[in-house]
Amino acid sequence: MKPVVFVVLFCLSLGACSRSGLSSVVREDLFSLEIGRLEDQLALYGLEGDWGLSRVGLAMREGLFYISDRNGGKVVRYNSYGDLLFMIYNDESNNAPLSLKTNKGEDSIVTRWAFTYPLREPGQIAVDSRKHIYVEDRLPVERYYYDAGTRALLDCVVLHFDQDGRFVEYLGQEGVGGTPFSRIAGIYTTVQDEIVVVCRQTTGWVVYWYASGIRSPLVINLKNNDIPAPLDWPDVSASVDAIMAAPDSRELYLKVDYYRDIYDDSTDTRVGTEPDSSLIWVMDLETGSYVDCLEVPFLEQTAFVNGRRETLWMLYSMMGIARGGRVFLSFPVDEGYSILILRRNGENSLAENPSSSGAGVPPVTAVEPSASLEQSRGLINVDREELYLNSFDLSEDGIISAILVSDYEAKLVWWRTDRILTEGTPSWP
Repeated sequence: MKPVVFVVLFCLSLGACSRSGLSSVVREDLFSLEIGRLEDQLALYGLEGDWGLSRVGLAMREGLFYISDRNGGKVVRYNSYGDLLFMIYNDESNNAPLSLKTNKGEDSIVTRWAFTYPLREPGQIAVDSRKHIYVEDRLPVERYYYDAGTRALLDCVVLHFDQDGRFVEYLGQEGVGGTPFSRIAGIYTTVQDEIVVVCRQTTGWVVYWYASGIRSPLVINLKNNDIPAPLDWPDVSASVDAIMAAPDSRELYLKVDYYRDIYDDSTDTRVGTEPDSSLIWVMDLETGSYVDCLEVPFLEQTAFVNGRRETLWMLYSMMGIARGGRVFLSFPVDEGYSILILRRNGENSLAENPSSSGAGVPPVTAVEPSASLEQSRGLINVDREELYLNSFDLSEDGIISAILVSDYEAKLVWWRTDRILTEGTPSWP
């Protein structure tokens, strides 16, 4: 049976214009992995051969690729040449690896090794500067909790492994060995090797920020009715697209999309909603206050609606945050994905910024998005045969890496957008 196409990601090349002329960053295909359940394969289907909605997590750090294979019950590390360097695997669902040593001692000199750990469903993954690994995993059913106050199922933990793949500890809400998390939307590391876990709940979002050397995390609760919106704006409804941590500052980036109601003029009846605007709020972790606000431009597209050619205004989604306050955003188009990079100019764009009591986040009374906000645009194409499954990662330096899956293989690729960013801020055609 041919697998179902359900996710699309990035492909091919970026083009960039700068003052020195036209430059480009092309896609680099690094290596490919077969699809299967062997040690050097990815198990992108279930035991019954069903592709389902399997998820593969990806993190790239200093040219090394860390992959969490949910169906395979393993975490692997490859170099950019495709050499399997180590594996953490569940020995109940995987055979002992043939190409890796499984008895690496403290003093032994081994370059390729494996450790066992009872991984159940590894998902989100992040790696810090020490090459320590943090990966989401599901608990057994008998260890699930239900939080009546937030109406959330608490069933996830973050496993911590050292640079060799040895288990260190697991993180929960209160820190090491704490209560399980609700659904994890993202795991991030900072240049200070701090760990940030972003969770989604029915009642809102919760962010756990684990500072180096401190056992208890700083917790930020953002209830649904605390989503920031300027008080002098028209009546709009707000929706959080994503919450992400900055790699080089103690700041959170919240992308919020705003929608307004549409009414039928003849009956004055509400018939739907349409995008009104999109803002990225920057929160200082120390105070819980918003210190900056970036206005995200719409993506302009043309389409035929009821036989007429009309202009549509589409909302970008936030991909990730790179050093220097660069925000990567994307939107799917016919050719693949339109990419937008916004860069903060270092000046606060909030006209008024009241402080927070910590229990919630205050509304901001006035917004003046910076007119000098730097923007870069581009297009990443998608090959049709690579649409079966994907996962992507944005490094702190601005390198986009991805797993692109076709019928028979998974390709590891990257785009060195960091080379463009270090030359300045180009304007892509």
